[in-house]
Amino acid sequence: MKIPLFTWIFLIPFLTIFSGVNVVLVSGQCRDQRPLLELKNSLTFDNSASTKLVNWNSTPNCCEWPGIACDDGGSVISLDLSFESITGGLDDSSGLFSLQFLQNLNLSSNSFNTTLPARFAKLTDLISLNLSNAGFIGQIPNDISKLTKLVSLDLSTNYFLGGPALKLEKPNLATLVQNLAQLEELILDGVNISAQGNDWCKALSSSLPNLKVLSMSNCFLSGPLDASLTELRSLSIFRLSSNNLSAPVPEFLANYPKLTSLQLSSCQLNGIFPQTVFQIPTLETLDLSFNKLLQGSFPEFHQNLSLQTLLLSTTNFSGTLPQSIGNLEKLSRIELVGNNFTGTIPSSIANLTQLFYLDLSSNKFEGRIPAFRKSKNLTYVDLSHNQLTGESPSGHWEGLLSLTYVGLGYNAFNGSIPSSLFAIPSMLRIQLSNNRFGGQIPEFPNVSSSLLDTLDFSSNKLEGPIPSSVFYLANLNVLDLSSNKLNGTVELNLVQKLPNLTTLSLSYNNLTVIASGKNSNVSSPPQIKKLRLASCNLRVFPDLRNQLKLFHLDLSDNQITGPVPGWISELSVLQYLNLSRNLLVDLERPLSLPGLTILDLHHNQLQGSIPAPPSFITYVDYSSNNFSSIIPPNIGNYLNFTFFFSLSNNHLTGAIPQSLCNTDWLQVLDLSNNSLSGAIPSCLIEGKKTLRVLNLRRNNFDGSIPDKFPRSCGLKTLDLSGNNLQGEVPKSLENCTTLEVLDLGNNQINDSFPCLLKSISSFRVLVLRNNTFSGLIGCPEINGTWPRLQIVDLAFNHFRGNLPRICLGTWEGMMEGENRNLEHIKYDPLKLTNGMYYQDSITVTVKGLELELVKILTVFTSADFSNNNFEGPIPDVIGKFNALYVLNLSHNALTGLIPSSLGNLSQLESLDLSSNQLTGRIPAQLANLSFLSVLNLSYNRLVGRIPTGSQMQTFSADSFEGNHGLCGPPLNLACSDTSGSTLTRRSNQRKEFDWQFIVPGLGFGLGSGIMVAPLLFSKKINKWYDDCIDKILLVLLPMLGLRYYARGDWRVEPEETSEEEDSTDVDDDDVEVDNGDYFGGRYCVFCTKLDSTIKKVIHDTKCVCYQSPPISSSSSSFSSFSPC
Repeated sequence: MKIPLFTWIFLIPFLTIFSGVNVVLVSGQCRDQRPLLELKNSLTFDNSASTKLVNWNSTPNCCEWPGIACDDGGSVISLDLSFESITGGLDDSSGLFSLQFLQNLNLSSNSFNTTLPARFAKLTDLISLNLSNAGFIGQIPNDISKLTKLVSLDLSTNYFLGGPALKLEKPNLATLVQNLAQLEELILDGVNISAQGNDWCKALSSSLPNLKVLSMSNCFLSGPLDASLTELRSLSIFRLSSNNLSAPVPEFLANYPKLTSLQLSSCQLNGIFPQTVFQIPTLETLDLSFNKLLQGSFPEFHQNLSLQTLLLSTTNFSGTLPQSIGNLEKLSRIELVGNNFTGTIPSSIANLTQLFYLDLSSNKFEGRIPAFRKSKNLTYVDLSHNQLTGESPSGHWEGLLSLTYVGLGYNAFNGSIPSSLFAIPSMLRIQLSNNRFGGQIPEFPNVSSSLLDTLDFSSNKLEGPIPSSVFYLANLNVLDLSSNKLNGTVELNLVQKLPNLTTLSLSYNNLTVIASGKNSNVSSPPQIKKLRLASCNLRVFPDLRNQLKLFHLDLSDNQITGPVPGWISELSVLQYLNLSRNLLVDLERPLSLPGLTILDLHHNQLQGSIPAPPSFITYVDYSSNNFSSIIPPNIGNYLNFTFFFSLSNNHLTGAIPQSLCNTDWLQVLDLSNNSLSGAIPSCLIEGKKTLRVLNLRRNNFDGSIPDKFPRSCGLKTLDLSGNNLQGEVPKSLENCTTLEVLDLGNNQINDSFPCLLKSISSFRVLVLRNNTFSGLIGCPEINGTWPRLQIVDLAFNHFRGNLPRICLGTWEGMMEGENRNLEHIKYDPLKLTNGMYYQDSITVTVKGLELELVKILTVFTSADFSNNNFEGPIPDVIGKFNALYVLNLSHNALTGLIPSSLGNLSQLESLDLSSNQLTGRIPAQLANLSFLSVLNLSYNRLVGRIPTGSQMQTFSADSFEGNHGLCGPPLNLACSDTSGSTLTRRSNQRKEFDWQFIVPGLGFGLGSGIMVAPLLFSKKINKWYDDCIDKILLVLLPMLGLRYYARGDWRVEPEETSEEEDSTDVDDDDVEVDNGDYFGGRYCVFCTKLDSTIKKVIHDTKCVCYQSPPISSSSSSFSSFSPC
């Protein structure tokens, strides 16, 4: 049966699609065989990789050759030589340009490594030209613009080495597209266009009215997006990623009626993203990722939207994830990594049945996670680095048979690990680190068929033994159980059951790893690359001599004794070695490991000479050992790539070798706490642009500090304390504009206050303690100096004058405002290369005790001005230092009142104002300092009642001694109140006149004198008066048990009285004792009393004599006591 020609024409497209065979319409012999063979012979290609060119000439008809299609006249109309590994041979003389009827040309994914031939203009019938990733370089010729029939043009490239492979300069983009009015697809990704927003936008909108696909990623385009782009009404795909647009996203993008894909990642977009773009009905893909300045939030999503892919990673979107996200029924991929989304993860997200990829990591989501049971296609779930809480029920993960990755790390999940994760047959990686999961690790089912590659349960609260089934997961590559509460014993040779294991971390548990005897040899398999067994109760080195792929070994914090074994030097790829905090005493052989970059041996018992480190070492810590040699003179020759070098806390002697000056990358040099001597080499300071920390404290260095700090000084910490340095603070230190810590304490430096450093705004710690600094503190023309200062210690110097209010007012680091916390002074460790850290340690003196603070304990603040010659009042501005922990102004000559504003120092733990000349009362506000644990106000001139409060009475009397005007607890001196007076003392304890007692006494005395005077000078009146008194007393006194002898009838003998006194018991318990000055002796109260004529005696037979209590030397009245 003969098939009509039009039927063949109809079937060609289907046969091409379904059979994958190059179908050609042939009504005669191929006409272009000769130019095709010329093309083949001119090209350079790899025969072994070619699938098309290598088969040319296999049949007589070239229309049947692979990659070729012909029209009905036998002319070649389509040529596809993509992926043919062509490396050259295309030039203007090529047979390619003889194919006059060519409509489709595809040379993509080759390596021509030549410029675009100008003769492409000869192919005037071209409809589609694809030269993507073909290796063409240089300027795109203007001849391309002559291909006026082009519908699709792809010149894109991924070649970034040395800059873009192709460029559009002359001609520019406008010239290239000016004649291409039929163009519907323009793909120029990776071409260097370097055009401004207005230029390239107008060039496209004026020349390409039919454009549907515009892709110009990484073309060095600038913004903003011009409104002229609205004329491209047919635009469907819009890709501009990786350009420096630096502009907001315009609202008009929401007006494209056919837009399906909008990709603007890494464009440095800013402003607020228009919510209307989310609601474009046709939009399927939206990629705004990696625009850190782009803000926005989600609208309410209505139904019938087409969104399938939503990529917003590393932007600045915020707000909540609305429940209406469940309306996006076609959504299959969500990436919101690294934003500021808050609130809970909506439960409606579980209704997205097409979802296969979900990444909400690094946000601020909180609450519990929803169930994902309906999302049967899920393969990837990452919710790590949020604030999620609660349990993760096992039922939430059931039925997800395609799931390969679950990341829940860095949240606050608790409860048990969901065991259903272990039963998912496709599961590869489970990351649950840094949570609060507790209980035991469940056993793993179906271990023989498990595909599990990674188990990371580190930094949780897991307990119990490691399940035995873990060691039967044959595909396990990473096992990290560190920092939990796991217990039991683990025999190290069990890992031989895990042939694919490359990372094993069991550090910081309660495990005991057995690595001795028959269990000591970890042979192949597996070939471990990372082994972390810190704090695993190891007592011997595990035998790892066969682990030739091991590049990371951490055996720190164990009890390993003896020498470091020599076989470690045979681990040729070892890069990281941490043997710190053990009991090692020696190295069996030098560590000749060419690839070793991190070496940590601190806190051992190594002795003898300093071992030479490997040549390419970057981090060396030999601190806290027993090395007792000099520093090797050639040590610097081994530190050409070193950024951290510490020999602190050893017994080293001698001088600093000059070779240390030759280290070009050194960031931290710590030689502290040794017995090094001599001068500090100036080259150590002069040529070190990379140096961030120089710590030479507690040695025996002498001389002056070299004045050689370079203009490019990058020092953050300079600690020279505890030496014998003299001279002045070097003037060039002002070049260190990033300086944070300066400790010159305990030297012999003779200088004034270091105002030369007043412009260093990064200052956090200034310690000048125990030198001979003098003069005034503070600097003239100060304006905003040291806003981050946390610790200042000027004690034991010769500073004088008033404490400057203006200067102190600039120390904002000691203040905490009402609407801010102390984030501005948090003192993070210095981050070094390779993720390592260095922590400064600062010594602070509190109540005579030296406290060593590591990196200033984040926000520790203190001010110590003690033992100087400061005078004048305490500035009120100190009351604003409400972040202060320690304040010491003792042993100065400060005067005036204690400011009540000190009661605002709510964080204060130690306050010492002793040995000054402060007057007045103790402010009642000090009783509100609930954290105060050290208080010393002694030896001032304070008066009045000590304030009562929960804290004040907890201090001993020593805190208030030397203030003679104070009373009340904790002193033994009681305070008494009378009509308007807050303080009166017992009359025998007073040291000053109290007129409210003296005036009545004078009045009484004057009245008595008027009455008594006649008795003294008139015998008649005197006799009459005595007789009357005798009569009265003879009647009254016997009624009171007293014996009365009338005049002339005395019967008391001195001996009798004396015997009565001697026989009387002395009771001291009823008498209060004061600590002040007093008169001693015995006294009797009304034992015998003469009458006014000194002739008659009244005697009490029950009289008792007492030991005299203390009587104040300044007491104003003694009338209650009569000496015997």
